[in-house]
Amino acid sequence: MKKRMIALAALGALASGGAMAQQAGDWVVGAGWFHLSPQDSSKPLTVTSPVQSVLAGSGASVSDSDTLGLNATYFIDSHWAVEGVFGVPPKFKLNGTGTLGRVGQLGEARQWSPTILGKYFFNEGNDAFRPFVGLGATYVWYSDVKLTPNLQSALASQFHQSPFAVNTTAKLDSKFAPVINVGAAYQFDKHWGISFSVSYIPLKTKAKLTTTSIYGLPVATSEASLKLNPIVTYVAATYRF
Repeated sequence: MKKRMIALAALGALASGGAMAQQAGDWVVGAGWFHLSPQDSSKPLTVTSPVQSVLAGSGASVSDSDTLGLNATYFIDSHWAVEGVFGVPPKFKLNGTGTLGRVGQLGEARQWSPTILGKYFFNEGNDAFRPFVGLGATYVWYSDVKLTPNLQSALASQFHQSPFAVNTTAKLDSKFAPVINVGAAYQFDKHWGISFSVSYIPLKTKAKLTTTSIYGLPVATSEASLKLNPIVTYVAATYRF
């Protein structure tokens, strides 16, 4: 009787492990929270026309941001998977540094960065705890780019114009960028689990500013290069189909 109970317990443990197994054809979807922390640096604001000049000592820094994230992972086999990562576009604030520090906040923008990753999961498919590494790419673009009245006034002064006589708009370059990803997943049962990952994205962009008169006539153009290089942490609840 005792041997039979031990055998049944062993079979139950195997069945439970098999129920958690990740194998070819499995889909895992997740929803959670992104924290984006730019490791930023910038070059001075440069006037490119009508006469090229550099605003010496000027710079900018980018705030951290948080947003809702979504991911979907398809297992090619028990170790290799392909993952798509999406999120509600986070809003970043750009603040002046150096000689632009007195201006305070320079502007804000929303960042769109859908990502595709190839991932390798360590341990076996029926293990509850599985570390992973990933490598992929993201395409980054920006919307809702707005400059603050303080920056508008500072630029108007730089170009010897009244703040009410000119208007400056900005555009941020779109970029492809690589993504390096590490993390771990834990499966509670056949369906539910949790995952945590950290990604590094070497990313830079250029802000191009155009100043026009109230009549739409060009007054000046300027630009500034930004290195963002964000570290992105992501914690998600997951569900396996």
